[in-house]
Amino acid sequence: MSHLVDQGRLVDAQRPYPTGPHAMFAGAWRERRLILQLAQRDALGRYRGSLMGVAWSFLYPVLMLTVFTFVFSVVFAARWPGSMGGEGHGRFALVLFVGVISHALIAEVLVKSPQLVLSHANYVKKVVFPLETLAWSMIFSAAFHMLVSLSILMLATLVLTGGLPIHALWLPPILLPLLGLALGLAWLLSSLGVFLRDIGQITGVLATVMMFLSPVFYPITALPESFRAFIYANPITLPIEQARGALFAAQAPDLVALSKYYLVAFTVMCIGYWWFQRTRRGFADVL
Repeated sequence: MSHLVDQGRLVDAQRPYPTGPHAMFAGAWRERRLILQLAQRDALGRYRGSLMGVAWSFLYPVLMLTVFTFVFSVVFAARWPGSMGGEGHGRFALVLFVGVISHALIAEVLVKSPQLVLSHANYVKKVVFPLETLAWSMIFSAAFHMLVSLSILMLATLVLTGGLPIHALWLPPILLPLLGLALGLAWLLSSLGVFLRDIGQITGVLATVMMFLSPVFYPITALPESFRAFIYANPITLPIEQARGALFAAQAPDLVALSKYYLVAFTVMCIGYWWFQRTRRGFADVL
């Protein structure tokens, strides 16, 4: 009996892994329980051993927002130009925090993805383990922390400005494609990280560069026209600008630009999944 099982696994291992968009979503749905378990373990594991535990997922963004509010509204007395400026000491910090939240998601993916497969090397030689679920679980974990930060942002906006615009309901569809793009990058970088160990050093620097080459700490209107196209090439620029417009300027997103972003995000997902599935058979040889 065991011989038949081993033979069945061998035959299964020799089959090409599916690489199409349908397989990408069908596999995630089929392994949804495993993905949620891995995401929960990742979300809780980063705080394992600390006195506050998972409470840090709430305290950390609160502390960040408090520091931003003090530094930019009290020390620098900074104001955001244009319709997002408004009154109140914390307005600048709230607008800035939108950019920080978006960048934190992509930075986590860039930093952690190259080590994703390497840190789960014991799963690689298990033929029955769906390695592609590792990227899904990491994105779900990152999305959880992003949701916590957004909740704190909403609460702080409600307290400091006295209300939330109805356009805040646009935030989920604005930020959703950023998660899809991050998922595609996670598959791509986790595969490259197995074969090119230096990729982790490069992506760490890239995460920092992306923060300063996107409107996290400044409005894109502060840049000369000739530089704006370059900044818009940064994948976090559009979500940041449209999320700020929805939350602080009561502006509906540019649906044409958002649709194009969805298309780009889906394309990156498909490419990342295709690359991961085509290269995963070589992971065991390297590890």
